[in-house]
Amino acid sequence: MSQSLNSKTTIVDDLVLQIQAENDNLLQMVKEQIALNTFDCTNQKLLKQMVEGLGDSRGLVRLAFAEALGEIGKPATPFLTEALANHSNVVVRRAAAKTLTIISDNSAVPNLLHSFLNDEDTVVRSSSAGALARTGEVAAPPLLDILASTEYSEDIKGHAAWALAFIGSKASEHLYKALNDGSLDVRCAVVGALGHVAQEESDEKSCKLLVSSLKDPEALIRTEAAAALGQINYPPAVEHLITATQDTDLDVRKAAINSLGKMGDPKAMDALQAILDDEQEVVRILAKLAIAQIERQSESDDW
Repeated sequence: MSQSLNSKTTIVDDLVLQIQAENDNLLQMVKEQIALNTFDCTNQKLLKQMVEGLGDSRGLVRLAFAEALGEIGKPATPFLTEALANHSNVVVRRAAAKTLTIISDNSAVPNLLHSFLNDEDTVVRSSSAGALARTGEVAAPPLLDILASTEYSEDIKGHAAWALAFIGSKASEHLYKALNDGSLDVRCAVVGALGHVAQEESDEKSCKLLVSSLKDPEALIRTEAAAALGQINYPPAVEHLITATQDTDLDVRKAAINSLGKMGDPKAMDALQAILDDEQEVVRILAKLAIAQIERQSESDDW
């Protein structure tokens, strides 16, 4: 029995070594052809072999295949999307999604969406979301549709919101329109994404929309807006955040106080001093911390 097991183990080991040797030779050949600009992008057999190489048991070899496919670019997309959708080896599906992140081909969006929403593997789903984020504006409308839907989990919606924020200014026109969407999930994600746009581009329109969102009927939107304003340098927001420290919702108040501390504007000192005796302990603590932040920043500015 033990001899039989040892024999089977030896056969498996020999097969793995053979596959690794074949992958090494293939990779060396492809790298040389790419360097010499002689790689034939119409060679379907070769492209399929390279995609199969994404299943190599060695991480560095998988990475090397991914980088080579990334250099080849869009001609590799159909083979990667086919592997992403149908390959039985989850390692290949994961690597295919990550490689599509490098290529950022618009034509891959439908396949990436399908894998993001349906693949049984969490890494494949998250990697597909990452590839969608890198694709840019074309991925924004379907991501917004996912956020508006009631059939997807919080995990899926969280990844969609992250991808939308990553796309940022490339999807700004979609974000502006979606701020008035009937879905709370959509508006919440949009406010977070507008914060990224404002950071990236110092976008005046995004800043103004965030300020106006401090008066939204939904406390969650007001909270997100207050938090986002703390990440950008937009002095006109200070007076609105001061008003928000008296909001009827505790989370909005907390976010506004934190943001005032981060912004470091001395104009907020009187308002923060006034709530040091607030009935809510957490408000008192946060106000004290915000005051200390502003004082430290003022001292630094003096130098």
